[in-house]
Amino acid sequence: MPPDQAAAAYAVLFARHYLSWNAAEPQASARALEPFLGPDMEPAAGLQLPTTGEQRVEWAEVTQVREPVRGEHIYTVAAQTDTAGLLYLTVPVMRTSEGGVALAGYPAFVGAPSSAPAQLAGSLREVTEPALATVVQRALRNYLAASSSELAADLAANARVSLPDWPLTVESMQRLDWAPRGSSVLATVQAEDARGVRYTLAYELDVLRAQGRWEVAAVQTDPDA
Repeated sequence: MPPDQAAAAYAVLFARHYLSWNAAEPQASARALEPFLGPDMEPAAGLQLPTTGEQRVEWAEVTQVREPVRGEHIYTVAAQTDTAGLLYLTVPVMRTSEGGVALAGYPAFVGAPSSAPAQLAGSLREVTEPALATVVQRALRNYLAASSSELAADLAANARVSLPDWPLTVESMQRLDWAPRGSSVLATVQAEDARGVRYTLAYELDVLRAQGRWEVAAVQTDPDA
């Protein structure tokens, strides 16, 4: 079943209203939450403000979802606030018999979803063919520079590539390995933007050999997907 984007957006919207408040205007907070509440819920979803202070949500997004029962989803929303910092709030959302979205209960503050340190792919086979390495480095240099005319020389006939909006200059290619599936390569490069900010970036490029030369069929994303 595809993700319920409307329900997820509803959870984020509720979290934004719930976590944004100004103690000097408590009625404004209550009015913002009123459209979410039903007759069985406390006013303002039970939120009682202090006598002073305020809080704003800088950004919020769903980080996790689970379905305890059919038709109900519990979304974990990460919300960056200007006073309490990064908060995680679960918001239960259900589909009504008419097909609309509605809260299925009160929210809850929870811990962050489980995570671990980055685990880079190991034991990959290094690309040892100089001609392929040259094509990949040149293609990435032109791709990140948003130079479509120069990039076209290294693209396969049916390649579909969407150039980035923020041009970068490739300083060096640190690694070039074959991806596990064998028809693409993984390139790690260092690049710099016009402000002098440097990045270490990793790109997967689909490659193929045509008429004795290497060509690039895709760079990192499928723009048509």
